[in-house]
Amino acid sequence: MRIRIVDAFTDRPFAGNPAGVLLLDDVFPDDDWLQNVAMEVNHAETAFAHRLPGGGEADWALRWFTPVAEVAMCGHATLATAHVLRTTGAHEGPVRFATRSGVLIATPAADGSVTLDFPTAPLTRVEAPAGVAEALGAEPAAAFDTGPNVGDLLVELADEKTVLGLSPDHRALGAHSARGIIATARAEDPARGYDFVSRCFFPNVGIDEDAVTGSAHTALAPHWAARLGRDDLTGLQASPRSGLVRVGLRGARTLLTGHAVTVIEGELRA
Repeated sequence: MRIRIVDAFTDRPFAGNPAGVLLLDDVFPDDDWLQNVAMEVNHAETAFAHRLPGGGEADWALRWFTPVAEVAMCGHATLATAHVLRTTGAHEGPVRFATRSGVLIATPAADGSVTLDFPTAPLTRVEAPAGVAEALGAEPAAAFDTGPNVGDLLVELADEKTVLGLSPDHRALGAHSARGIIATARAEDPARGYDFVSRCFFPNVGIDEDAVTGSAHTALAPHWAARLGRDDLTGLQASPRSGLVRVGLRGARTLLTGHAVTVIEGELRA
């Protein structure tokens, strides 16, 4: 079968977040095989999708694996899968994915971008757990639980420079949430094209720092919409690869928009 590496939430190669994408002919193979392929690809996530019979609530079934675990929701690998379906002609127009997080819809636009319709993360303000500041290397101004689909602790820091300067103890961070930590701050200068900045550290699923995280923006969108008084915002995830995510808060749903680029296509022989 064909295997592709797609850079998501970017319009140029070697930026954004890379994901493996495999379109399967039939039902999912056993979990050990899926996990082994994801480990071999060794990117933050590898997406596996197969077509569903017509007439149902979804068009394709979709699962995501990191090199060490299956995850409940992944934005960049969903964007990458929708990009592959569109560019290969496997599916035209909006596509409905059946996933562990319910039906997720991806809608392509004429400019090549894709908009994902994801559930908004329910934010609950919590006390920053003891040890988070030391593990992160910065004192949180506020902390929030992001609910079961995202599974992160979201922490707001003092300013953009603090987020950019983080050098955390990844092993220590793993004790404080199911998946990891989202660190965020208001943009220092919105004229640069983004309203907030973030970095994401996910040691519990084998990813010390994720490049651009769609699922995290389902929590960042309601947080910054409340703080900034606007529902349509742009976030910069300031990893070494970096990427922009346009977000639109629509109550219980969050829209995530970005581009994607296929950089590798080959044959999986295993």
